[in-house]
Amino acid sequence: MRKLGLQRDLAEAAALERRRHGELHRQSRIFNARVRTIGVDKDALDTQINDKKIQEANERARHETIAGEMKQNDKIICMLEERQKQDIKNLNKAVTEFQQNFQKPETRREFDLSDPQALKKDTPARLSDNDPRCTISGLQKFLGEDLNHDQRVKFQKEQSREWSLQQQRNWKNALADQKFAEDLHDKNRIDLDQKAMELQRKDIETRQAVCAATKDFNRTQAVEFAERKMLEKHQQEGDNVAEISNLLRGDLLSENPEQAASSFGRHRVITDRWKGMNQDQLMAIRYTQQQQVLEKLRLQEEERQRNAEWDRQRIQAARAQLLFERHQQRLNRELRRTLDNANAQLSQEQKSKQIYLQEEVYSNFPTGQYFTQFNTTSR
Repeated sequence: MRKLGLQRDLAEAAALERRRHGELHRQSRIFNARVRTIGVDKDALDTQINDKKIQEANERARHETIAGEMKQNDKIICMLEERQKQDIKNLNKAVTEFQQNFQKPETRREFDLSDPQALKKDTPARLSDNDPRCTISGLQKFLGEDLNHDQRVKFQKEQSREWSLQQQRNWKNALADQKFAEDLHDKNRIDLDQKAMELQRKDIETRQAVCAATKDFNRTQAVEFAERKMLEKHQQEGDNVAEISNLLRGDLLSENPEQAASSFGRHRVITDRWKGMNQDQLMAIRYTQQQQVLEKLRLQEEERQRNAEWDRQRIQAARAQLLFERHQQRLNRELRRTLDNANAQLSQEQKSKQIYLQEEVYSNFPTGQYFTQFNTTSR
């Protein structure tokens, strides 16, 4: 992994240096007026496309290498997990077999206290006079009547010996099974280790092949780059010689004024060849500028006089309007005063007429008759 990381750093440093060199070369081509071209630089675009393809190939190879490593790691992890599961399964199986063989419920010392078949196995209170289960309280057997003591003791010893031999045989079988399981586990582990070593060897060979191919590709690219630099150098030297000769024999250094003449007319010039105007052209331009200045002053004076006339007329119109408004206000006041006097006179005449009519009415009708008629009218 450390070697792969170092190779990756070297590849990234080489790519960075290649991009920096390409940028410097591009700047030298762009900012150099002798080799700068108008339009698209096809050679530069082809070089950029080639560099892009090389970068993509290197990136693709690096991704494929990383993907191979990830696949190998996944395979190893899967193998280790499978081996761990198999070990756990074998261990659980061995524990189960040991419990079934050496830890049976019948071999427990207190099994008779919890035996579900105890009532079926139980015997009557008395089978014979020599029944050892007969106690004193049952009055089935008395002291001194134990006639089967020696046979019983012998049978118990024989039974204990058989039990011991049986346990030893079971223990030896369990040890043999455990040893067989351990041998099988060791064999499987050795096989897995050998497979892992084989995969690692193949991975190392693959990495070496990739490194060799990358080294050959870089060597080929370096040779092509050196050849291309040599061709560019020769081409640049030839261009420099041709440019120097053209400048020495051309009209630029000789400053020929005819070189600025345009094919579209004598009044037009080529800007990148024009060396400036002569004295006659300068005098004509100055004369034209003076005429333009005088014409501008004349137009400004006319504009000033026209504005002054407009201001005078506007002031006179505003004064006439003001006088007309004052006269109109005066006429309105006089007319209002006349109307007020007429209205006051009419109001006085109407009041006098009403008083006269009321007096006539009072004089023609009696008081009682007037009130009766007034009430009837009201109803």
